[in-house]
Amino acid sequence: MGKLLNKIRKLLNRRTWITLIIVLAALLLELFSAAQYYYTKQLLENELEKKASIEITMKAILIKSMLNTTEQVLNSHVTEITKLTDEPDDIGDAIRTIVQANDFFKGVGLAFKPGYYEDNDELFEPWAFNTQTGVKVRENIAKRGGHDYTNLTFYTEPMRTGKPYWSDPYIDSVETHSLITTYSVPIIDRQGRQAGIAGIDLSLEWLRDTLNNRHMYPSSYCLLLTDDGKLISQPPKSHIHYKDFDDAIRLINDSNADVRVVAKSKIKVIEFVNEDGQDACVFFHHMKGNPHWQVAVVCYDNEVFGDLNKIRLRTGLFMLLGFLLLGYIIYRFLKNNKRMAQNEREKDRIDTELQVAKRIQSEMLPHDDLSHDNVDITATLLPAREVGGDIYDYFLRDDKLFFCIGDASGKGMASALIMSVTHSMFRSFGSRESHPARIMQKINQAVCHGNESSMFVTFFIGVLDLPTGRLHYCNAGHDTPLIVNGEALPLEVISNIPLGVDVDWFYEGQETELKPGSFLLLYTDGLTEAMNAHHQQFGLQRVKDVVNEHLEATSQQLLDSLLYASSEFVNGAEQSDDLTMLAVKFTPQEEETILHQELSITNDLSHLAQVNDFVKNIGDELNFAPSDTQNLKLAIEEAVVNVINYAYPAGEKGEIDIEATATATALRFKITDNGVAFAPTDAPDVDTSLTAEERQIGGLGIFLVRQLMDTINYERIDGKNVLTLTKKIDNKSSN
Repeated sequence: MGKLLNKIRKLLNRRTWITLIIVLAALLLELFSAAQYYYTKQLLENELEKKASIEITMKAILIKSMLNTTEQVLNSHVTEITKLTDEPDDIGDAIRTIVQANDFFKGVGLAFKPGYYEDNDELFEPWAFNTQTGVKVRENIAKRGGHDYTNLTFYTEPMRTGKPYWSDPYIDSVETHSLITTYSVPIIDRQGRQAGIAGIDLSLEWLRDTLNNRHMYPSSYCLLLTDDGKLISQPPKSHIHYKDFDDAIRLINDSNADVRVVAKSKIKVIEFVNEDGQDACVFFHHMKGNPHWQVAVVCYDNEVFGDLNKIRLRTGLFMLLGFLLLGYIIYRFLKNNKRMAQNEREKDRIDTELQVAKRIQSEMLPHDDLSHDNVDITATLLPAREVGGDIYDYFLRDDKLFFCIGDASGKGMASALIMSVTHSMFRSFGSRESHPARIMQKINQAVCHGNESSMFVTFFIGVLDLPTGRLHYCNAGHDTPLIVNGEALPLEVISNIPLGVDVDWFYEGQETELKPGSFLLLYTDGLTEAMNAHHQQFGLQRVKDVVNEHLEATSQQLLDSLLYASSEFVNGAEQSDDLTMLAVKFTPQEEETILHQELSITNDLSHLAQVNDFVKNIGDELNFAPSDTQNLKLAIEEAVVNVINYAYPAGEKGEIDIEATATATALRFKITDNGVAFAPTDAPDVDTSLTAEERQIGGLGIFLVRQLMDTINYERIDGKNVLTLTKKIDNKSSN
């Protein structure tokens, strides 16, 4: 009886211990889950702030671009207008020309100081304006009843301050009856007297499309307010709840509202709850310069944190199942003796680490299919152990295919670690550099630093320009690839040394041109040195034979054939080395051209109007929406200005050729110049979360082009800079 009681007592103690362990584990996991939820939410909030900052910055850039265009047009005509103050009869033709400079100019007028012309009316205001039938000119709209411009701010402010002035938006009651804002500048005649003002009435009809294109989330929307909080533009009422829209404006104008300032971008944030009980927040910031308008973005928490809340619920369910499993594992663990338990734990630890390392190494490889009609690429990696020293990678950037293959010295964890570092640096440097030799140079310097174990890596980097088939490459002691065009032949390579050997080694790059349908096969020595039971190697000749038998195959079919042939050859013998292959087939697609136009200008900013007209005509022929055509004009203008600023030395004249080609799916602009070589696509992305004072000078124009176009590609061909901008064409891009 006593023995039975002792067994029961021990059983209860053991069960109590197990229960305590499970409860403690449950508490720790719940604490970890809560902490993970908290920090994940913080990351999402930070990401939301970055997205809001980017969206507000981009909207402000687009708005300021149109306003700057208006200022430039009027400022460029002030001198001509000054000359015409002595010849009032010629003013009509001059302002007619200014109106025609931009479709969004509703009118251009001159308001002269009362009594400036003794033989004319006391108030004299000639005005030209756009109509559906063309530009009309009114000799003096001041004659119209009630239009006394001397009491209007667009006239009084420039006359008082002697400086340019942007008026608050208002409804034009004279002719157009649309929402406009007026930019006016003072006119000083030839005798130095203040003659009056010149002004452009800019239509604000384009604001709705500009503000409500590509939002952060489906329910997000943008508002544009004046400096004192009056509404300028809003999204369609069908997109938002009217009360939300009213609350957002009220909070922005409420000096007592709880406003938080985002540290990096200085953007203000106000959180609120709408009448449906949904948490929301409004981000807003003043545009720099004049006019000092405010751009605001409203978004809802259920869209920002919705997926996170679902994950938390699912995690809770999995944790419950995990607790039950944990109890069973602990129970079974207690039934084994201490030594066996320690051995098992050690084995599990090693296996887990190897599997994690294998999974991490596998996840580093590209798994998604590379979507581009001009290339067919496939790769495979078979490690000899759980982890290996081989690697491959490929990705697309700016219509270029970046790919690599490498083999680290040795095997196992050490070689896997150095190859992981090499791979990450290829991704990092390749994201902002397009020349394989320079990428290789930077990777070598990083690998050599702290390489006390004297490990080295054979590496091959290729950059294929997909529109042209031009291949730039650099080889660092790797097995010579095969180029296949009717026959498998070794690619001509320079004998650069492997990475990690000499930090001062200068890597030379090469280039060639892939013909349509040609292959490039890259491999590691695990293929050619695969051995059978008789210690015979598979060899390069067998590789060529297999390739020559599959000249019309896809890249996947080619690699499958090589794997099958090598497997048949080794006939079950143990794999002695990692085996990696990568096949690239150049498959350019030809589409029927539906539009082709060309324009040649010199590197003079005064020719930008020709460029804008050129792009506008193309947009009209392709039936693009006005907002899409305006975005194209902004992108092409920024690219051309970039060429004017950097391709030719100061004072040197040069030509800039613009070729526009459209197919059913894409519109491409090819901008060519004979200037010095410069690669705008290698510039790092602009950090729009920084203030203008914190950002480095330059790069914002290319950043804007990247946002407006689908791809941007640069090549130096036959001593010329060739920049290709591509915009995809779909049903949404045209009326």
